[in-house]
Amino acid sequence: MTVLRVGNASGFYGDRFDALHEMLTGGELDVLTGDYLAELTMLILGRDRMKDPGAGYARTFLRQLEECLGLAHERGVRIVTNAGGLNPAGLAGRVREAAERLGIPVRVAHVEGDDLTAHHPGALAAHAYLGGFGIAACLREGADIVVTGRVTDAALVTGPAAAHFGWGPGAHDRLAGAVVAGHVLECGTQATGGNYAFFREGDVRRPGFPLAELHEDGTAVITKHPGTGGFVDVGTVTAQLLYETGGARYAGPDVTARLDTVRLTQDGPDRVRIEGVRGEAPPPTLKVGRNRLGGFRNEVVFVLTGLDIEAKADLARAQMAPHLGKVADVRWDLVRTDRPDADTEETASALLRLVVRDPDQEAVGRALSGAAIELALASYPGFHVLAPPGKGAPYGVFEEAYVPQDAVTQVAVLHDGRRLTVPPAQDTLVLDAVPEPPLPAPLPPGPTRRAPLGLVVGARSGDKGGNANVGVWARTDEAWRWLAHTLTVDLFRELLPETAELTVTRHLLPHLRALNFVVEGILGAGVAAQHRFDPQAKALGEWLRSRHLDIPEALL
Repeated sequence: MTVLRVGNASGFYGDRFDALHEMLTGGELDVLTGDYLAELTMLILGRDRMKDPGAGYARTFLRQLEECLGLAHERGVRIVTNAGGLNPAGLAGRVREAAERLGIPVRVAHVEGDDLTAHHPGALAAHAYLGGFGIAACLREGADIVVTGRVTDAALVTGPAAAHFGWGPGAHDRLAGAVVAGHVLECGTQATGGNYAFFREGDVRRPGFPLAELHEDGTAVITKHPGTGGFVDVGTVTAQLLYETGGARYAGPDVTARLDTVRLTQDGPDRVRIEGVRGEAPPPTLKVGRNRLGGFRNEVVFVLTGLDIEAKADLARAQMAPHLGKVADVRWDLVRTDRPDADTEETASALLRLVVRDPDQEAVGRALSGAAIELALASYPGFHVLAPPGKGAPYGVFEEAYVPQDAVTQVAVLHDGRRLTVPPAQDTLVLDAVPEPPLPAPLPPGPTRRAPLGLVVGARSGDKGGNANVGVWARTDEAWRWLAHTLTVDLFRELLPETAELTVTRHLLPHLRALNFVVEGILGAGVAAQHRFDPQAKALGEWLRSRHLDIPEALL
């Protein structure tokens, strides 16, 4: 059968507004996807729904679509998106209203069944991660636009592929290939040079969005529209493959993809071929993402300038202490951004950050703001703060739960109102760790030089609930031989002292010349809790690349 060209026009809620139009006009496409959901997004949409029961979907998608609906219809491009969030039926209805108003005859379907909030008392939102077969059912029945709630990000690609090629639930290798392609596409321009460790190797001022040419056998080519910015090479695709993953088994509702079987080759300028992907039956359970309000949070950042930074910080802490005794959680961080004999005031200054959390909003409102402001003329010399503290703001907590596959009823609601129940996976396999692959032969001894790790490896990091992952890859076989033997868990902890007391697991992916480290608990209760300076661990990998160690001169 023909190649299926699937593009992406959104990697998150708030991505480039013009991307939908750019992808529809930039070249040939069969399907255009948009990924709008993340753990934090579900919390935001949950709060929207509290204010308005008819809300709960990504409003920007509707505005984007109103500008591009006629264009998509003219070009015969189907649109598949999870912008439905907590209310896919509501968004589908709004899309139909827009189409009628514009006089464009499109068939709109949606997928539901993921909402389990009623079964999780106290949760603002609790949603199972569904697979792609509900999307496939909608497309097979003629839908032009498919709106979903919480599906896996890769389902936006596996659904259209299953519909187009006629794959059934047992086509594990083919489905796994589509999962890998979908994972590369899901974050938009991260596959075309965005957030890329070696970004200086191309023009990434405005990267084009990626697309995948999918084949019936499960292989794919990742590329982008001609003439768009950014670049696609084995490195950009490797970086995205490692993003927010763990070990060799990448589990989903439809299939478990074996990341240790993925092979990437450069297939021409801005073209990377993905092949060799093997799949296994999915696990017998579905992941449920549960968001709830954790309490209230506030912060104040004191600026400390010039001499006696430590003593000034001690004074501020001592003066605030009597006002914080009843607050449930108090955290101080001194960030030494200052330097001696600085030629600007800003570079002579350090930041003392106070973060407080409590179930009671009042405890982190006046208790913080009043006490901090009262110190303005009565504390260390040069006292000022970056911004006046305000009222305590609510923060969220993300939790994972798991339910049997058959505990969730996925339903494809077609454009004509028919409802098709999508059966759960019948063939399942309990997840188990993959045996550790053998290490490559070590490099022969030779002279070394103290230098940043990032001179010879790339990295990409991200969040999964309270955990973070840091994928590290080498670009040559020689660098891989050195990396695999050198960057152990112990050295990782030494280079990133913040991880020293946490559980860190290392996974080897030799075909990608990569190591993937999973750091448990570094993000506390997830991004919405803002547990640390970088709450989504986006820059954890770049911190690692900046650390110095002894590197063979032959690699430098």
